[in-house]
Amino acid sequence: MEIKKLNIIITLGFVAIIGILIAQLLWTRQAYNIEDKKFNQTVNIALLEVVEKLSGGKTSFNESPVQNISNDYYVVNINNEFHPAVLEHYLRTEFTRLQINTDYVYALYNCHSDQMMYGKYISTHQESPNTKMIKFPKHANLVYYFSIRFPDKATYLISSLRFWYILTFALIIILLVYVYSIYTIIQQKKFSELQRDFINNMTHEFKTPLSSILLASEALTKQELIKENPKLQTYTSIITDQGYKLNNHIEKILNIAKNDASGLSLKPQKIVLLPFILEIVDTIKQKNENLSIQIEIENNTSIIADEFHFTNIVYNILDNSIKYCETTPNIIISSFKDSKGLYLKFKDNGMGIPPKNIPHIFDKFYRVNTKKSDEVNGFGLGLFYVKKIVQQHNWKISVENNTDGGITITLFLPS
Repeated sequence: MEIKKLNIIITLGFVAIIGILIAQLLWTRQAYNIEDKKFNQTVNIALLEVVEKLSGGKTSFNESPVQNISNDYYVVNINNEFHPAVLEHYLRTEFTRLQINTDYVYALYNCHSDQMMYGKYISTHQESPNTKMIKFPKHANLVYYFSIRFPDKATYLISSLRFWYILTFALIIILLVYVYSIYTIIQQKKFSELQRDFINNMTHEFKTPLSSILLASEALTKQELIKENPKLQTYTSIITDQGYKLNNHIEKILNIAKNDASGLSLKPQKIVLLPFILEIVDTIKQKNENLSIQIEIENNTSIIADEFHFTNIVYNILDNSIKYCETTPNIIISSFKDSKGLYLKFKDNGMGIPPKNIPHIFDKFYRVNTKKSDEVNGFGLGLFYVKKIVQQHNWKISVENNTDGGITITLFLPS
């Protein structure tokens, strides 16, 4: 169902962006056509004014003297002769007044030689180029006329629509990023599913022989021959202890795989902190006789949490403090409250963590590369699991090195 929903969302998003892009291209094209029409109208007005001034205010045309021959080419009919310098002056004046700020070139017809006389290339940015020659054909049935071309009309119109083209380009980039992001998400999802399936299959395959090993080892410990032989009793206890440790690792991996797939189901309830912590500490001390744990928590301090998963949080933190200590473990568990919430701290005297590694210790399968970590068994999943549970409770967790050695892990439970 989730994959189906994801495919629907991806398809709708892709269709929406394509639709927006098509609409944007259509609007840009329409805006270009409107700007082109506006330009032609402005040029016609300017050329009509030029005709009026060249004719001395005496114009008698049955139709408009300005003919738009092609997209950038205009022919203007005049009733009498005119001087090229006067024409250029009027063209400059009218084009400047009507803000036609693009290059143009004009030529006029000489009825005596029956030829088009090249006028001048007028540039708004630089001096007239000598090498740029524009061809002007003759026109029948006209005696006194001039022609004008706008060689950079398309560039001029595009520059006036710069915002539209930038927006269109941005939409294309967004579409490409969207497609790449979707492709990456799909690939990551496939890899995640493969990884989760592999972990599930692997752990399930391990649990069957492991259960047999544990049953066999427990049966061995009850045998009289084993009880009478201290050496055999030690060996069977090692098998049992390591089997249960491996079983705990497998359960942890299964819980994390389940969390990645659908999220862990929490059952929040009120927990009185001091007796709860004491019970976990007593369990841990049974396996670690030299362990020293000080608890500085007020009797009436309580929290709302999932009992099972909060037990695992505390156990994982304490277990790491014990495993990564090179002397006799000494741990201080304390709490205090302020207006923001409750702070639960676990301070140890372990070997500490290099500052560059602290941001990564909650990553899945991450282990700090030290001599001690090579000696300690594990998969780098304990703190990853802790961080997941903390996030699902909407708490925060932080780690810092102590000035006198070891680290302090702080759980923050907002009010």
